[in-house]
Amino acid sequence: MEMDTEVRPGANRYLAGENVLTDLPQYLEKYTTVAVVTGEISFEKFKAYYPHAFDYPTFVYDGSASEEDAKRLADVIGQADVVIGIGGGRVLDTTKMTAENLQSEFILIPTLISNCAPFSPVAAVYNPDHSFKEIGYYTYSASLLFVDWTFLLQTPKEYFIAGIGDTLAKWYEIEGITRNLSDNEQTAFIRLGIASAKEILSILLTDSEQALEDLETQTVSPAFGRVADTIIALAGTVGGFAAKFGRSAGAHAVHNGLSYIPSTHDVLHGAKVAYGILVQLAHTNDFDEITGLLPFYETIGLPTRLAELNVSQEELPLLEQAATFAAGKKESFQMIDDGISAEQVLRAIQSVEDLDRVPV
Repeated sequence: MEMDTEVRPGANRYLAGENVLTDLPQYLEKYTTVAVVTGEISFEKFKAYYPHAFDYPTFVYDGSASEEDAKRLADVIGQADVVIGIGGGRVLDTTKMTAENLQSEFILIPTLISNCAPFSPVAAVYNPDHSFKEIGYYTYSASLLFVDWTFLLQTPKEYFIAGIGDTLAKWYEIEGITRNLSDNEQTAFIRLGIASAKEILSILLTDSEQALEDLETQTVSPAFGRVADTIIALAGTVGGFAAKFGRSAGAHAVHNGLSYIPSTHDVLHGAKVAYGILVQLAHTNDFDEITGLLPFYETIGLPTRLAELNVSQEELPLLEQAATFAAGKKESFQMIDDGISAEQVLRAIQSVEDLDRVPV
């Protein structure tokens, strides 16, 4: 069974808008046993916002988004009709894995606008030491997904920016994967994934600057709502419809390789993916596209240099290990170029380092 070729469109029920979390109690009435998986900070933010009593058994993940921690949580929980995940991407991916172990339903409540983890039935699985392991595919999507725009105004700016960067990759990765497919090779769902990614690009380039201003002023505007839904849900439709042709490619492979440089662990997922877009485009010689993107990167604060990923001069030798991983036969750069080598990844990284930057 190859789950990476299945069409997996996303959450069973998607609730988005202002103050939608106030309706959560009525959705929980059908469940007898409820368990909560969360992080300490995430849960404090949720309790500060949520207007109702919330006294379900609560379990804190270890921060790794690893199969080992999901198994630990499932063993401690024992049994539940539904697991509620409250937090950022790693918490929500851990919830998916925990629910898979328990064979239970799960409800997801993102506390950040930072990626499509809430919407997608796949997860970025890490090792206990926080290095990347693999993409995991799970039987079910979320039964319910609450995207409360009012609650999500508390997203830290750097996470929102990282979410924009991660979601921007949807267009560049699917375009890179499918550019050499003939019309006959493009199924209806691949075409739908391409169309979705193109609309994502349009929304982000048009609305991101306004949405970031709205975050600063704590205003739920049409632009803020569009960008929130784009990062959390529309992003998941690209790979959901186009399957492996719309999921990870060069940008995410670069991210995954960078996870082997310890100093990058504090850099958010989407920021590293955004940098990976530039490396992928450099490898495919799309320098005009990079030139067009750089002003957007500079305006909203996405990284364009290794130094902005915390990679110091002393750690540059580790880039070889990162490039070797990114070019590996099991990595998603293979979707762009199945003959790519570590040397080519390193050359693309150097090309990005050598780019002329836009004055700010």
